[in-house]
Amino acid sequence: MTTRLESPFARRVDGRPDIGLSPRDVYQFGHLIRQSEHLLLDLFTQGLLSGTTHTCLGQELCQMSVVRALTEHDDAVLSNHRNHGHFLTYSGNFLGLIAEIMGREAGVNGGIGGSQHLALHHFHSNGVQAGMTALGVGQAMARKLRGSKGIVAAVVGDGTLGEGLLYESMNLASIWMLPMLFVLEHNGIAQTTLTASTIGGSIEARGLAFGLQTWRIDDADPDFLADVEGVVAAVRKNGPGLLIIDTKRLGPHSKGDDLRELIEMDAIRLRDPLVRVGARLPANEREDIEDQNRAFMADIRAQAEASPDAWELVAPTTILRPALAGELASPRVKGNVRAQLNAALHQLLDEDPDVILLGEDMHEPYGGAFKVTQGLSAKYPGRVISTPISEAGIVGAGIGLAMSGFKPVVELMFADFVTLAMDQIYNHAVKFPGMFRDVEVPIVLRTPSGARRGYGPTHSQSPENLMSAVPGLTVVYPSHRHDVGLLLKNAVVRWPNPTVFFEHKLLYGVAADAGTYEILPSADVGTDLFPTLVRRTDGEPDVTILAYGGMLPFVEEFVDELRTEEVAVEIVVPSLLSPIPARSLITHLLQRARIAVFEEGYGEAGFGVSFGSALAEAGYRGRFRRLNPPSVPIPAARSLEHLVIPERRQMMAAIVDLLSNS
Repeated sequence: MTTRLESPFARRVDGRPDIGLSPRDVYQFGHLIRQSEHLLLDLFTQGLLSGTTHTCLGQELCQMSVVRALTEHDDAVLSNHRNHGHFLTYSGNFLGLIAEIMGREAGVNGGIGGSQHLALHHFHSNGVQAGMTALGVGQAMARKLRGSKGIVAAVVGDGTLGEGLLYESMNLASIWMLPMLFVLEHNGIAQTTLTASTIGGSIEARGLAFGLQTWRIDDADPDFLADVEGVVAAVRKNGPGLLIIDTKRLGPHSKGDDLRELIEMDAIRLRDPLVRVGARLPANEREDIEDQNRAFMADIRAQAEASPDAWELVAPTTILRPALAGELASPRVKGNVRAQLNAALHQLLDEDPDVILLGEDMHEPYGGAFKVTQGLSAKYPGRVISTPISEAGIVGAGIGLAMSGFKPVVELMFADFVTLAMDQIYNHAVKFPGMFRDVEVPIVLRTPSGARRGYGPTHSQSPENLMSAVPGLTVVYPSHRHDVGLLLKNAVVRWPNPTVFFEHKLLYGVAADAGTYEILPSADVGTDLFPTLVRRTDGEPDVTILAYGGMLPFVEEFVDELRTEEVAVEIVVPSLLSPIPARSLITHLLQRARIAVFEEGYGEAGFGVSFGSALAEAGYRGRFRRLNPPSVPIPAARSLEHLVIPERRQMMAAIVDLLSNS
């Protein structure tokens, strides 16, 4: 049995490394970080690592500084691609880091995250530049709402100064006075490009322009770590800040792509902060520390190599977590779809203190997009929050709130703008539940969608096809025949998964009425929260039409016309577009002779394509037809809009084609 070496560093009561300010403490832990980075590079040369890894050689003190100064249990660290020093200072889990990057079972995230994507307690990192800053806004807001003493430190490199999301996040943190520290590790070079050639103006001026407390410190200064402790204390006391740390990296951007001149590298080695700290120790003490650290890292390497390859996924087939138990009361009220949604939001805010609404112009007297949130901000101050025009920022903030135990509902004023937040949806909201155990992102994005109002090419689109293509994202698009308020409540309270909730603009003023529709029995897990409706015919239908959202009123009018021609048409109305309730639909429709899907969204992907594929895979032998707009921008002129959006003429042509080619 192999005896494992004890950690050569002290730990706090909560298990995190306890790194004092003495030269011995600083050098001991900084040297351990450096040894771990050298080990990773050595493993890479031996073919024992795959992918990429970004070392912090030369930046050890820089990466230790803020993290070691975070002393509250609720303090959080959100890091980026160059994260090893942050993670080790936060956790002391050297085996977890080395094994993770090697793809072994002993890895802190079981090999799923690798070098760039690490998570443990209140530490998270991701490889998308600036992406984590918006999540930090949400996590900092959560701490403020809970009355916590904790702060959030979001770390970026100077190459990230070109990313707009960083400035959205700085602005949000400032206007909401959040306990958040933006940490800019300024090493003067992005990948191989000097950042002096990519940054206009002053870096400090960026923080000051947003009203942030702003500091600039060099990690080679003798009092560097003590000064950073003062920065953290100031943020904890006074609110958001920006800390710029001047540093230099000794290693390449990632493994072997360093193109800098030897004379420049010699100068960087001469200023090496870790070497300077070590020089303050007696030679024999320094050598003892180094020998002890090397022995410890050799033991870590042996344990990592002995660990089996990782074979277990956090999410083997889907990131979706099952629906939560319990039945919710329907908020169905007399009136239109807008009234139903408004009543549902009232109930959600009244019944659950963890529900938070974010969106543009949500305050009185405006009341949000299409007046859906009217009356809410006055009744629930501090929980209905009007935001700047920052789609990516507010969606990211919503993700951070969701990760912190809240149930955020984010309103995007037009569905067209969901693309501005695609990085937050695609690389954060749906990734984290599949990468990290015990991480849920129960965020709901509400957004008005659709055309037929003359709003033109960028305010009339139906992007449910784009959202349905995002792996793990739930897409709900109810009609006026659904209990829309109950569907929204289910999405917020009982469905612990990232969800986009589309609302067609034309339906807001339409009476909410179930009519003669009945709920189709559900054969898919979880789909009973977002039911499919069916309006049956007497006997076998000649044609079954599937339609959803704002397409339904036009389909109903068209079907009533067909009835006068003695054509029996069954209407099937899903509210859940992704994950598609394929089993329920196929069970009901597999024996139908003719099926058509009429959609307002583009046809290259989305519900119709997915359903048609599922039908084919199930062995469907009838005739199938899809009707969608052509792949052109939606015009503003009503006369031209009629040529693009499916209406009676196009629907009739599709049905005639189905019936005449039997």
